[in-house]
This record gives sequence, C-alpha cells and structure tokens, in this order.
Amino acid sequence: MNIVQKLIYAILTAKEKSLTNRLDKHFKRTAINSTSKTIISGNATITLNAQTEKNKELVRKNVEEIVKAANLDPEKLLAFISSKGTKICKIENADKILALIKEEEGLICELKGINALYLNIMTNSGFSLNSKPMFVMRDGLIEPFYMVHQFYKWYALQNKLPGFDYHSQQLFKKYMYANNTEGFENLKLDEMLGLQEAIARDKEATAYALELAKAKEGSRKVLDKIKNDGSANI
Repeated sequence: MNIVQKLIYAILTAKEKSLTNRLDKHFKRTAINSTSKTIISGNATITLNAQTEKNKELVRKNVEEIVKAANLDPEKLLAFISSKGTKICKIENADKILALIKEEEGLICELKGINALYLNIMTNSGFSLNSKPMFVMRDGLIEPFYMVHQFYKWYALQNKLPGFDYHSQQLFKKYMYANNTEGFENLKLDEMLGLQEAIARDKEATAYALELAKAKEGSRKVLDKIKNDGSANI
C-alpha cells in the first residue's frame, strides 16, 4: 500500500469517526428529549448488537480465510463473488459512468428509481427501477487492498449484517461527505440506527484492509532483512 492509498484510508477513517461522533451526540439529544425514545433506543440497540456481534465475528473469520486462500489476488476474490451469484461488470470508463449517479467503483449496493434504471442499462441488467447489488469497475489491474475492502463489505452484505439496506446506504453517502449534520434532527429512530450500522460496516472493512496492509508490509520488511542480513532479528 503506497503513501497515497494510506492517506486515502486515513481520511476515510477520520470521516467515519467524525460521523459516528456526530451521530452519537444526536442519539443523546434524542434520548434527552423523549423518554419513550430513550426506552426504544435502548432496547433496539441492545437487540441489534446482541444479534449482530456473533455474525460480525464470523464474517471477519471467514473473510480472513478466503483472502488468505486467494493469496490477496483481486481476480480470485472476484471469481468467488461471481460464484455466489453477484454480477461482476467490467466496463470502459466505469469511474465516469458511476460518477453521474454519485457511486464509486467496486460494490454498488441496491439502488432504486432513476439511478437504478441508469445502472441497469449501463450494465446490461435490464430496465428495472430496482437494481441488485453488483460490482462495477474498469477492466485492468485492481489495487489488492481496495479489493479487500470491497470484498469485506460484500461478504458482510451476503451474511445479512445490518446497514446495507437502500435507505441506510443513502443516508451514509449523504452524511459521510457532508461537513455538517443538517437534517439529523428529522431522522426517525430506525433511520439513525440504520445509519449507525452502515457506518459500522464500512469501518470494519476499512480496519481490516489497513490491518492486512500493515501485516503484509511487516512481512516484507522481515523477508528483506533475512535476504540482506541472513537473520530475522530487527
């Protein structure tokens, strides 16, 4: 992972942390303003966490094993994704095509309306106003750690971890790159919980990609040391 990629992930991590903090503050304000919401929020959060934590651990464990078996090869990971029924679309100028609907290369979660119709047409997926999750990217070399990040999110989606529904993802994209939380006060409790889970899923994928990158770099340093000095002592 080069310095530019590290910087991108660092910025992403900072944005996720900032959005989480802002959402947490709003949760507290919401709880103070309504006793009933405090009770509902507490129950919903506890239920959701208890149901999710076990699956999160399983997702992490399985992703680690799959990535290891694939030897961090993006094409092998894409082949695995395709084998599970998710469409892989490699098209020229995919970045520019996706930019028109404010999406980025990689995993595109469910879309609805005109954006879904546009995506379906551009990927030869029919003429529906609803699109299924798919991978869309340019044909060519894929940065391995970016692929791992996208693969992690896809695997979490496949295993039905919360935060990938249409509305939660739309809120995530809206507030992830916003400089303020204007509109938070109008969010319903289930929307806030969904946004919270969407943030969590992206943070988990980012954390894993960074950990893997650091581990690989550490391994390379050890190998270089052995080659140069004949010893692994650092």
